Amino acid sequence: MLDDVDLEKTFLGSVEAGKSLPTNTLPEHPMAPDVAAQLVEHYRLNEAKANQNLATFCTTQMEPQADELMKNALNTNAIDKSEYPKTAAMENYCVSMIAHLWGIPESEKIYDDFIGTSTVGSSEGCMLGGLALLHSWKHRAKDAGFDIEDLHTHKPNLVIMSGYQVVWEKFCTYWNVEMRQVPINGDQVSLDMGHVMDYVDENTIGIIGIEGITYTGSVDDIQTLDKLVTEYNKTAVMPVRIHVDAAFGGLFAPFVDGFKPWDFRLKNVVSINVSGHKYGMVYPGLGWIVWRHNTADILPKEMRFQVPYLGKTVDSIAINFSHSGAHISGQYYNFIRFGLSGYKAIMNNVRKVSLKLTDALKEYGIFDILVDGSELPINCWKLKDDAKVNWTLYDLESELAKHGWQVPAYPLPKNRDDVIISRIVVRPSMTMTIADDFLDDLKLAVASLNHTFGSAQADVDTTSKTTTFKTLAVK
Repeated sequence: MLDDVDLEKTFLGSVEAGKSLPTNTLPEHPMAPDVAAQLVEHYRLNEAKANQNLATFCTTQMEPQADELMKNALNTNAIDKSEYPKTAAMENYCVSMIAHLWGIPESEKIYDDFIGTSTVGSSEGCMLGGLALLHSWKHRAKDAGFDIEDLHTHKPNLVIMSGYQVVWEKFCTYWNVEMRQVPINGDQVSLDMGHVMDYVDENTIGIIGIEGITYTGSVDDIQTLDKLVTEYNKTAVMPVRIHVDAAFGGLFAPFVDGFKPWDFRLKNVVSINVSGHKYGMVYPGLGWIVWRHNTADILPKEMRFQVPYLGKTVDSIAINFSHSGAHISGQYYNFIRFGLSGYKAIMNNVRKVSLKLTDALKEYGIFDILVDGSELPINCWKLKDDAKVNWTLYDLESELAKHGWQVPAYPLPKNRDDVIISRIVVRPSMTMTIADDFLDDLKLAVASLNHTFGSAQADVDTTSKTTTFKTLAVK
């Protein structure tokens, strides 16, 4: 009898292994836990190669100790500070550490001088930063005598470059704020400092500076923006403030050289958000936001909700409610595990990998490098206008996918949306060994495309590191 040999305890020979997985209604009967786990693993086979996903910014690998720590903390609820005071304490420790990385003097303390919170991803941080700008503007506009109910005259607006992350569009839609997009200018794929202030008026709640633009990995020149805002504010009825969306760069830039001041060292930067699940090196689901001053002007009272904590009350700011404290534990682990010197070593290795990819791409002679990895670890390129190839970057994307690599191709933001680019995100888990493997497959992909489509361009000798040139006919 089958039951006598326990086939139902393994996916080999089990009834469930001979059926398709349920997708519409709850199955009538249970199955053994090991069988259920194995079938789910089988289902997601084609998305399990995290190290070949060069499209995502998100962390795909943590240390085994962190995995175990987070597993053990999954049953905590980060929103219940009185029930899980140690998780709340670790959250505050992380906020403080991040704030001091961003230029707040070490003598200043959380709650006494500045304030912040964890979030469910950096998008919630963007929402909170935008809401603080909006409510602060409303208070100041009322004090200035504006009728803020008259949306024909005083509809609030937000100024941002056109390559924004979609959360800012959601924020403006949800809260009835006009989004004023500054188009990218020529080959510049960041906020246009020559024209940004043309979009600012008395109804501007703030300007968003981006420390790591999703499309390309470029950074806005926030130091120059700060100077422009300082000059504008000298005569403005409604002074303008800056929020920095540092989802990508906020936990990379502090650890490497080559960045102009972009953070709280600048006078007009009032808040910054970051993703813990990018270069904070925690699995997806964690973000952070810090406000420079813990005042009602910077973080208005409408956004503060009192909750009990250690016999007193503290401000709860986050939008989301119940969620596990596991990610906070993971972030705190990383901070105390690696420390300042550890993060510096990791991020400098990341930069080395990104620069090597740039050098390899240049050797082909057919790519224009838009972002070379010398600041944030992004590699972004397009085909040269005179590239003698008959294929597109979409074709390259498909060809690389045959080798298991995810390298997206897509158009630039509006005003340059006729330009198609490719992008690689170099994450801490991408070692030089993985990069070498990718570059070997890139050679094969380019050679295959030239052979398929015909080209008088570089072909690749797949048996060596050299590049040879020959004319290929269409097969």
